[in-house]
Amino acid sequence: MKVVVVAGIPGSGSTTVLKGALVDLDYVHVNYGDVMLEIAKSKDLVTERDQMRKLSPDMQKEVQREAAQSIRKRALENNIIVDTHCTIKTPLGFLPGLPPWVLEELKPDQFVLIEADGDEILLRRITDTTRTRDMEKLDDINLHQQMNRSVSMAYAALTGATVKIIQNHDDQLDETVEEMKNTL
Repeated sequence: MKVVVVAGIPGSGSTTVLKGALVDLDYVHVNYGDVMLEIAKSKDLVTERDQMRKLSPDMQKEVQREAAQSIRKRALENNIIVDTHCTIKTPLGFLPGLPPWVLEELKPDQFVLIEADGDEILLRRITDTTRTRDMEKLDDINLHQQMNRSVSMAYAALTGATVKIIQNHDDQLDETVEEMKNTL
């Protein structure tokens, strides 16, 4: 069975595209952060998601590794779509969302990046009242997408997986969902 990683920066529409594509596909949708939270809760390390980042770095790495093992185990019986982040923007810089110890366990077959033009993302973030997001300049949004591209190619080099970039432009959701379906 396949393990496909789908990622996009906040406002790219990756979750919307993924939900639309999964209606007609035989994949199990797994949110990486949710799996990490389940594991941490089962070990009585946390009671809620915001506590995860306060765990020691070694404990976070162990939970990440166990989450990857759990997802890979599920892939023995089902095609899996892993909804996660290629990079995480922090005040100190970008972090890899899938460090080497995660990639070794997860063994993804493909990475799919969902992107949009920076100005589309900026407008989506401004008009989305359901989420609280950090406001960024257009240059920052474009840099984040460039970092996702770079790190996804590094991930591909480490795993042998392919990288597909799908553009999710305004008023083209149906076409984008169809491209996602065809990619999978």
